[in-house]
Parts: sequence; C-alpha cells; structure tokens
Amino acid sequence: MLFQDVIFWILGVVAIGAALGVVLIRDLFRAALLLVLVFVSVAGFYVMLNAEFLAVVQVLIYVGAISILIIFAVMLTRDVQQGNLPNRLQLPAVLFAALLLSALVVVTIDTDWDLIPDDVQEKVSLVQTSAVAIIDTEDLESSGFTEEEQSAAKEAGLADLLIGDFVLPFEAVSVLLLAALIGALVLMRPRPPESSE
Repeated sequence: MLFQDVIFWILGVVAIGAALGVVLIRDLFRAALLLVLVFVSVAGFYVMLNAEFLAVVQVLIYVGAISILIIFAVMLTRDVQQGNLPNRLQLPAVLFAALLLSALVVVTIDTDWDLIPDDVQEKVSLVQTSAVAIIDTEDLESSGFTEEEQSAAKEAGLADLLIGDFVLPFEAVSVLLLAALIGALVLMRPRPPESSE
C-alpha cells in the first residue's frame, strides 16, 4: 500500500468520524470544534489532489473564518449547555440523510470519471499542479501546448482570477461575513430593561 493511500484512508476516517460527531454530539461547542476537524481533513484532500491553492483557501476561509464565526455564535448563545434537544423532526432528518447518501452513492458508482483523454491528461496535470502565472513558455511548449492553448492556460489560474479580475467580488464576500458577524453581535446583545414611569 502506498504512503498516499494510507494518508487518504486516515483523512477519510477522520473526516467521516468528525462529521458523525458533529451530528451526534449534543454539546454545540464540541460539535463546532469537530466541524473544524472536518474542514481541515477536506483541506488535506485538496493537498492530495495537488490543489494547494484550494487547500489554503479552505483553511483560511472555512477553518479560520467560518468556524470561528460559528464558535463565536455558539459562545454567545444562551443555555448552550442544554445542547441539541431531540424533537419530532429527528426521524424525517435521518430518512432524508439516508436518501441523500444513497443517491450520492448511486451517482458516484454510475458516473464515468475518466472524462479527460490520455493524450490531454499531461497538459491538464501541468496546469493543475503549477502556479499558472509562473509556468515558462518552454514548459508549455514541451508539453505540447499550441500558442492559443498557452495563452488560455496562462489565463486559467484560479489565484490569478481571484486577485485580478474578481478581486472586488472576493472582497465583497469578506465584507458580507463581517456584516453577518456584526449582525449576530447586535442580535445577541442583551437589551436594557425598559423603565416604567
């Protein structure tokens, strides 16, 4: 068994175990911490897929921002020690989750995942595993890229798009998260008692 296979199975077991813990643990704070573990495991999967940029974004946004926002909201919640009380929607939720899981398994088994022809796979791997802005033209030519494909490959970098053409929408998302955090603080702030005259 390869080292990568061992890492994959370790990450898979950790991700599935932590995801089950998020659903099954009654303590909301511990469930939020397990959610952080799920996000870190997904970042590990991105690293194994040679998508380092997505792994860094996963850690920065989900582990660093979303999870902290959830933990902050949990800590501001009253009666957090009660946890998630069972209710009448528990059985429908379990049935819906089981149906969703079975649909995902069927789609995963029936899908033809080998969509990239073998003669193009080397080109795709070069673009996916390298920062596109720093790939030399010689490397692209030696991999069989035509001039049109070279210019398209240099414009296809996700990081380049986020920092170049789509920098304003990317920053707008951060402002939206900040507005959500401020709104949560305003909603959770205790109101002063009304004075009766």
